[in-house]
Amino acid sequence: MSRGLAATAAIALLAVGTPAAPAAWADGDENVSVGTLLAARTHPAVQLTSLTFSGEVVVPTADVRQSALNELVSQIQVLVAAGKIPSDEPSMYKYMFKRMAADVNKYLVPTSPNRTVEARVGGMCTGWWVTPDGYMVTGAHCVDMSDQELSQTFAQQALQKFNEEDAKEVISGLENVVADEELISAAQQVYINFNSAHMKLENLQKSLSVLQSLPGGGVDKTAKEVPAELVSVGESYPGKDFALLKVNNQQNLPTVPLGDDSDVQTGNTLYISGFPGLVTNTPFFSIESKLDPAMTEGPYNARRTTTEGVPYIQTQAPSYHGNSGGPVFSREGKVIGMLIAGTVSEGGEASENESFVLPVSIIKEKLNEKNVKPSASLTTTKYDEALDAFFAKHYKDALPLFREVQTLHPNHPYVAKYITDSQQAISSGKDESPQPIWLWIVIGLGVLIAVVGGLVLLMALLRRRKRAATPPPAYGQAYGGVRAAAISRQDERPGWQQAAPQQYALPQGPSAESSGGYSPADRQQGGYPSQQQQYGGRDYDRGGYDDPRTGRPQHQHQQPQYDQYGQPIQAPDGATRYVRPAPAAYQQGGERDVADLEREVAELRRRLGQRQPPDA
Repeated sequence: MSRGLAATAAIALLAVGTPAAPAAWADGDENVSVGTLLAARTHPAVQLTSLTFSGEVVVPTADVRQSALNELVSQIQVLVAAGKIPSDEPSMYKYMFKRMAADVNKYLVPTSPNRTVEARVGGMCTGWWVTPDGYMVTGAHCVDMSDQELSQTFAQQALQKFNEEDAKEVISGLENVVADEELISAAQQVYINFNSAHMKLENLQKSLSVLQSLPGGGVDKTAKEVPAELVSVGESYPGKDFALLKVNNQQNLPTVPLGDDSDVQTGNTLYISGFPGLVTNTPFFSIESKLDPAMTEGPYNARRTTTEGVPYIQTQAPSYHGNSGGPVFSREGKVIGMLIAGTVSEGGEASENESFVLPVSIIKEKLNEKNVKPSASLTTTKYDEALDAFFAKHYKDALPLFREVQTLHPNHPYVAKYITDSQQAISSGKDESPQPIWLWIVIGLGVLIAVVGGLVLLMALLRRRKRAATPPPAYGQAYGGVRAAAISRQDERPGWQQAAPQQYALPQGPSAESSGGYSPADRQQGGYPSQQQQYGGRDYDRGGYDDPRTGRPQHQHQQPQYDQYGQPIQAPDGATRYVRPAPAAYQQGGERDVADLEREVAELRRRLGQRQPPDA
């Protein structure tokens, strides 16, 4: 029984001392979606990248080819007469500008003076850290431009001022014409095409940088451009659209883990993280908010292969300009590819219906070529542990971990907010952190001690109850028929101790006879003197003594039996003439100690061994 209870206590101790572990984050919580958990873990490693070209833009002055313009005016008159175009002057000028914009070199010729303007153009993409010391992965088309793309970009961003000035000068020369928006737009298009075609770039410089967010401060202090070095670049889409950057003097950067192509298949949900251009190019949002990546999700539709033999994953996870180079995650939070391209509508707008992802196997291949080994930083490890505790509502456990992350990486973009949120949750009484393991051990030991103490007490009570239930030895019956209960109260027979002898030794030899003991005649009769003779004629039987109220015997006297030596069979401790009183412990009505009883039995046996038979 005690072993069973001890085992139960041990099991209870283990149950109390082992707190429940938080559920795996990838499985999500009933109140936290997988996308939310993914964003929390991966966004610190996702950064906004910037490609910038700067230089001098040289544009010649446009001069009209008069002969070509006169021919165009004649054609317009014919069309007006035929009723093919309206006869009002605004309509005729609009038609003329459209024809000139379609073939600017036919109607305009470059001339001096040249006009020069310093310009700075570029684009934004997405990149992500793969090592704690500053290696970053992004798309090839995010770090370089072809000459044609570069000219178009400068034309769009650097020539706007010249285009507007040239169109305004032309329209001002038109007499009696009120220019509307359509007419102004038609005139500007002529000079947009001409200036772009004859523009020259001088002193061109290229730079790559990563925009790192800085916690706190004003709008001008929340982002810092950190120069990046181009280590490796592949071919733009539909080739292996991959680029590797290196930012020097970095340590403990947050990173994301790489998975395998086999981690996902058709039907799985994919998650894209990045910076859509429709946000980063909008002036209405603060710089701080622009540096927060957006996450979209959609199904894995199919695996495709380009004409160049490069595999791509087709997905319906939405993506936009600026998402290029962003990591694509599986549900388990590992990178399975990089967003490269999307379908484009006839108007040049990106379609969110289909996106194309470069598989992670190509990324690993390119990293191996440069002997770059992806690894997790201590910042990432501690941050992930803190997030596990945070989303399990163990805010007291999460708080010191977040602070450790802040020490490891002071420019961490999100840890400051998590520290504040954890402190507020603790102050609001929302913390559900388990007790420390040492406290559970103390509680468990206390429970075990209490159980053991209870077992000891229970065993003591059972032993005591067992002794109480065992009847005491019948000394009255064994030593002459006087029951212990009958003589336990000394006040019932005041003369008892005066009549009874004071010692237990048996009388031997003549001294016994001379002192009123038994005689030879008694020996011949085979018995001892009766108790009546010994005690003045009173008849004490085995059951007790005379009734003090009547003076008559309580029970009929029974003659004791003797063996061949004259010894009473029922009195192994001596003659029946000495009726031994009950032990003191029983006289008081209490329980007798077992050790005392054993000592008395040993004493009785010793006396029996010294005693001589009656006929010796």
